[in-house]
Amino acid sequence: MGPRSRGSQLYLLHLLAVLAGLVLVAVGSWRIGVIVIGAAFVVGALGRLVVPIDHTGMLRVRGKAFDVFWMSTLGVALVVLAAVIPGQPG
Repeated sequence: MGPRSRGSQLYLLHLLAVLAGLVLVAVGSWRIGVIVIGAAFVVGALGRLVVPIDHTGMLRVRGKAFDVFWMSTLGVALVVLAAVIPGQPG
């Protein structure tokens, strides 16, 4: 039996996406892994924005504005950092 609320389902998908990103980082594709993690945070922020308050479940940490702001800021920052860090020799 899975999570009942839409927000909890989104939270579970978010965790799975972050886990997939961490696996990619661990096997050597760090840039793609960080982009996957960042994208997961952006999608989580969008989910928090559209899911009604009574269905947010574990997706809700603080108020909606706080959650959306910090998740989107973290997600965009991770994607931008992964994109601008130059390739390393070797």
